[in-house]
Amino acid sequence: MGISRKATARWEGDLKTGRGSLTTPASGLLDGTRYGFNSRFGEEKGTNPEELIAAAHAGCFTMALSAKLTEAGHPPEWLEGTAAVDLSLEGGPTLSAIRLGMKAKVPGLDEKTFRAIADDAKQNCPVSKALSAVPITLEAELLG
Repeated sequence: MGISRKATARWEGDLKTGRGSLTTPASGLLDGTRYGFNSRFGEEKGTNPEELIAAAHAGCFTMALSAKLTEAGHPPEWLEGTAAVDLSLEGGPTLSAIRLGMKAKVPGLDEKTFRAIADDAKQNCPVSKALSAVPITLEAELLG
């Protein structure tokens, strides 16, 4: 048996004027966190599904890269991963692209090997696999 995580979304009202809240009961990190039409499509304070997907992807990819670097005998000093999730509105809302970024300090590792390991982590982290229908790119930088 694997691991299961849960989140709950509650929505009240119509799409444009309604409001929603997100809760993650086990961790409590999201506890009635606000989201809505204007936090998704405008500038209103609150989160949105794309931001949460970006956070999940950045976290998963960064952990996967740490694991793969360590397995290859190059444990990182530090990694800083980012993810930007693009939502296209043409023809109905669709996730159209994900851009992963990585800055890393990994002593004793050359750029070519780093890039190969980073590409492998990008392809094989569980969130990348789940989002494989969306084009995913990676810009990775190995720092001194």
